[in-house]
Amino acid sequence: MIKNTFISFQEKKEESKGSVEFQVVSFTNKIRRLTSHLELHRKDYLSQRGLRKILGKRQRLLAYLSKKNRVRYKELINQLNIRELKTR
Repeated sequence: MIKNTFISFQEKKEESKGSVEFQVVSFTNKIRRLTSHLELHRKDYLSQRGLRKILGKRQRLLAYLSKKNRVRYKELINQLNIRELKTR
């Protein structure tokens, strides 16, 4: 399912790999892969640190997208099935 989301996203929008949406999708794929890895290897602290760093990067990108274009942000959130950011 994760791979299909990535492929359909890539086919639908032929934007550069530097676009915010592409980066968020690739970070989400990495997060899901690391999460499944950490379910098996609970004491892999280096992977936990990497996961936290990737989560922070994705959170900052989503905050940026939320400020710049709320419609694209909502579409991406629904497509990836992730929670919305809490606004302060």
